[in-house]
Amino acid sequence: MLDLSSRLQDEHHQSLKLWLRMLSCTTRIENEIRSRLRTQFGITLPRFDLMAQLERYPDGLRMGELSKRMMVTGGNVTGITDQLEQEGLVARVPDPNDGRAFSVKLTPTGRTAFSQMALVHERWVAELLQDISTEDKAQLIDLLSQMKGHLNKDTP
Repeated sequence: MLDLSSRLQDEHHQSLKLWLRMLSCTTRIENEIRSRLRTQFGITLPRFDLMAQLERYPDGLRMGELSKRMMVTGGNVTGITDQLEQEGLVARVPDPNDGRAFSVKLTPTGRTAFSQMALVHERWVAELLQDISTEDKAQLIDLLSQMKGHLNKDTP
């Protein structure tokens, strides 16, 4: 019986190693951010992410659009929105283009709260990546942009 390593060509092995390294780095950063958000602000990463989406769209987003942008189910978005709405951070408002639909927007309180969290979040990310030189960051951004372009062109 062949083992996995004998089935993989060098290029396959290198691709798998790259994927696992990117996943490992992403997971470590995400776990640290998740922990810090909970400790400092009492908020989950999905709630922060939903607020970040709404911050970019002051006129609000429909639930389906939020679900698509966050890459989660509509049920997840509904649950997160319900929690944030109970806390006065977001509001559901009638969609002016469709009387049956609602958009979700940050309330003034939500906008202020998110602004404070976003500033701290940005500092955390900078701190976590501080040991990588500016040149290496630029190179990584360029390489990952190329990768994203290749992946996007292969997507049907």
